[in-house]
Amino acid sequence: MEKSVDNKFGTRQIAMTAALLSICIISQVFKNLSIFITGPIVNTCIVLAVLTVNLPCGIILSIITPITAYIIAMSPVMMAVPAIVVFIMLGNIVLAVTVGLFFKKPFVESGSNVFRISNMTRAIICALAKGIFMGVTISMWLLPTFIPADSPLRNKLPVFQKTFSVFQFLTACIGFFYVFVVYTVLKRAIKLDLSLFQKSDS
Repeated sequence: MEKSVDNKFGTRQIAMTAALLSICIISQVFKNLSIFITGPIVNTCIVLAVLTVNLPCGIILSIITPITAYIIAMSPVMMAVPAIVVFIMLGNIVLAVTVGLFFKKPFVESGSNVFRISNMTRAIICALAKGIFMGVTISMWLLPTFIPADSPLRNKLPVFQKTFSVFQFLTACIGFFYVFVVYTVLKRAIKLDLSLFQKSDS
């Protein structure tokens, strides 16, 4: 029964997903400046969607954000290998699913002290899962296979391979750090509001 409640998709879920998606889209305007601007923000929103709403919302963000990135700030490698969008979606889904299955419960049950070694270890493992998946599927297979040998992009293949493997892990780790900070601030703000409400009642 608890599982079905957690996976329901009503007005609150739609509103939260839309808000987080808006943040992702705004960040993607700066995608071509640095992957370390957009990447952590998108990862943060995906993880927050799973933590504060449910896994389906996280998966929805995982699917939509690569499409909006393709539309807003299409990179040369995306133009050369459009299938990369699908594997970015799958990498995001790996992150969302690992968060939902492996990270969410102990993190939420940590209370106000989420900065625990166990939570940080789980966060690194979730980030590593995404980095390994994208490294194997995109860096090791997709790009070397489908970037034409005579394409100028072939000379930048090592850079692309690092971007879709090591950098994916790093941006996911940064995203988790943002999640720890945001979640701590929100928990304190909610407790403060509740305490003020209780005092006004008394």
